[in-house]
Amino acid sequence: MMNMMRHLLVPNRKVEAILVQITEHNWLAEGQRIFSSDDGSHRLIPLAVSADSNLPKPFSNFDIIVCEGKIDERIDTDWWNHLTKLVGKETVFKYQESWPSSHEFFGDMMIVRIDDEIKSYTSEIAEAKLLSHPSIRLVLSDGGVMGEYRIRDLEPIGARKESIIYTEKIPVDSLNTKVLIKESGRFISCDPTVAYYSTKLQTERLETLSLAKELRAELNRPLAVCDPFCGVGPALSTLIGEKGLVDEVLASDLNSKAVELLFENLQRWDKRKYPKKTDHLKNYYTDRIIGLADATKLSKNPELTGRWDLILVNLPHRTIEFLPSLIPLLNRKNPSLIRGRVIVAESEISSTNEKINSILPSILPGKPKPKLKIKRDYSSALRLCSFEAWISPED
Repeated sequence: MMNMMRHLLVPNRKVEAILVQITEHNWLAEGQRIFSSDDGSHRLIPLAVSADSNLPKPFSNFDIIVCEGKIDERIDTDWWNHLTKLVGKETVFKYQESWPSSHEFFGDMMIVRIDDEIKSYTSEIAEAKLLSHPSIRLVLSDGGVMGEYRIRDLEPIGARKESIIYTEKIPVDSLNTKVLIKESGRFISCDPTVAYYSTKLQTERLETLSLAKELRAELNRPLAVCDPFCGVGPALSTLIGEKGLVDEVLASDLNSKAVELLFENLQRWDKRKYPKKTDHLKNYYTDRIIGLADATKLSKNPELTGRWDLILVNLPHRTIEFLPSLIPLLNRKNPSLIRGRVIVAESEISSTNEKINSILPSILPGKPKPKLKIKRDYSSALRLCSFEAWISPED
């Protein structure tokens, strides 16, 4: 079967410059090679499926050619083959249940979790991952979450610089962990070492978008959205990107580094100026209340209560604990919506559903009671779940 795919037709003299920019966007198709046009005057650069259907400038200056891709036979994209060459078949078989077969892409970085049983093979794991993913610049080992802000403990274990792979004495200029991630057509500045968010939850954010559009149709006006655990703003990015969906926004977090990145993102999304340094929660514009704040204390400010149509509760370890203090923020003059995530043992989902329903006000007639839906495994025992609660107006 032919592998038909999009290629960017670029004049030979411009290939190097354009290739750098395509790589920065993470739009170069892995495992495919660049090849010459029939007349030899151009190169065809293979585009990843994630590349926009309507490419922005300068890429839009060039033609898109749909033709059969050419596999780069120099690259073996099967990381197991590389790992086997590095540690041997016996070792691969011995620890077959422990190797990190899954990973998370974060821009041009990869995050992997390495079990204690195979820590001694960390360098080989990093090298195998880099060899099998030629677009990856840096591999980070995930040591879990730490501290009040639940920042991930990420350690650089391998890097690529000028086609050379390093697993020891990684060059300092390769250790930059701030990246630009594209999601749902919008760019998000992020640094997972100071403010992590899961790129694997894009579908979850699209579900929130769908629910928000449903609420907008119910209210027949743009929404006032409160995101009191906003981080760098991935949920807001999706909502703000929908024309006419969002009016007022309250976005707060306790992590000053996350809010700094949020300011950078809002400046990009809103096309308005925001400060570079964080400050306490305040109005920067009539429709933007942004800054550092304790989510549990927001309802003590009468200017913020009874104001928000949609509240996002994105602190899954403590959602149930914080839910009562967030309810007063809802605009109870009309139907409103709470969208939350919870980490819970699968055996406790039923009792957690009962607890959520006991905390919440009356549910909007015609809408189902809130019920946790499993999204993915968080660990061997715990599940990451989401719920939505349609809240009825007060009588």
